[in-house]
Amino acid sequence: MAKFVYRAKDWSGKLLKGQLDMVSKKEVVDSIKSSGLMPLSVELVKGNMLTEAMKRFKGKVNLKQVATFTRQLSTMMTAGLPLTDALALLKNQQDETSGLYEILDRSLEQVRGGMPFGKSLEPYQKVFGEAYVASISAGEEAGVLDEVLSKLAKTIEDQYEFQGKVKGAMIYPVIVVIAMIGVVILMMIFVIPKLMGLYADFGTAKMPAATLFLMSMSDFMIKTWFMIPILVIGGVAGYNVGMKNENFRLKKDKLTLKIPIAGVLSEKTILANTCRTLSMLLTAGITLVEALKITASVSGSEVFKQAYLEISEKVQKGFSVAVSFQNTAVFPIIVNQMISTGEETGKLDDVLMRVSDYFSKEAEESVKALTSAIEPLIMIVLGLGVGFLMIAVVMPIYNLTSSF
Repeated sequence: MAKFVYRAKDWSGKLLKGQLDMVSKKEVVDSIKSSGLMPLSVELVKGNMLTEAMKRFKGKVNLKQVATFTRQLSTMMTAGLPLTDALALLKNQQDETSGLYEILDRSLEQVRGGMPFGKSLEPYQKVFGEAYVASISAGEEAGVLDEVLSKLAKTIEDQYEFQGKVKGAMIYPVIVVIAMIGVVILMMIFVIPKLMGLYADFGTAKMPAATLFLMSMSDFMIKTWFMIPILVIGGVAGYNVGMKNENFRLKKDKLTLKIPIAGVLSEKTILANTCRTLSMLLTAGITLVEALKITASVSGSEVFKQAYLEISEKVQKGFSVAVSFQNTAVFPIIVNQMISTGEETGKLDDVLMRVSDYFSKEAEESVKALTSAIEPLIMIVLGLGVGFLMIAVVMPIYNLTSSF
């Protein structure tokens, strides 16, 4: 939501001024006209950068909030509560500064005005996701919104639980790696130069190769330390620019999938999420071709996005789902076999959900394998680093004492 100030005239020519919280300038103009007024000017109210940043931070809606909201709305509608009453109750439970409060407030206003619930959520696809909004719209049209909400809640809860497990497993390795990098930078810039100053009188001829290398690296980092943040910022900026290019995304995702252990984890996570999404869309009554296109757009991988789009094109041309999946050379054999079974039995949505559960469990095992591999690797790197420092720092002292 953004705040707009407007000037308008009524039919008697009286000048009116006011403020409205809307998503866009067009909505403000439409709202003014619907009130029987003639808009003269509409301007966006801009706050200072800190205020705007705080608003964006407070207004951010996370996956847990979406899962809780969906579960509560599903429970209320299953109990027979009208949609408007359920939305009003849920809105009143939110903090007025939260993003979800603003969304529910706007959505409730539009639903009361006769707009379908799914349509009212379309401006917030970045919050809920394209698949979520499409499922809500399809459920409304079919008159099974309560059932769709129940399945959406289960899907999002499973997704949130899985993300929590992955994040929880990766916290320790990430913290250790960041700490290692920080310690190395601090030692090379502040600690090593002082130690090396003690050996200045030895002469480079008496220095071990490891000590000379350490001195060179420390000297290089002292002279170019300011380049570190520039390189980090430049790398992030370059990556963001590259992600706007389809070929860059495709090459990056192909490379990611080839990384040992981590690539397998990425593949299984994507398969679990996309199969779950496709199952949810089909259950909501969305056509297979449209469901495949939506799944492609929310897959999070250019490799799988192109695969799902290719499948949707083949299905649209009359090919069977099983044949379309087999010809992509992206999906594992088990996916192709399960898809074929689901198509033959007419329970493709149920089979896809089972496939999703299977890959979710496989991904959890991959997370355990990844953390199990990272922890000893970190210890080995730490050991090698400490050993190198000992040799580089202690060897000159040993050489000096042995010369007497």
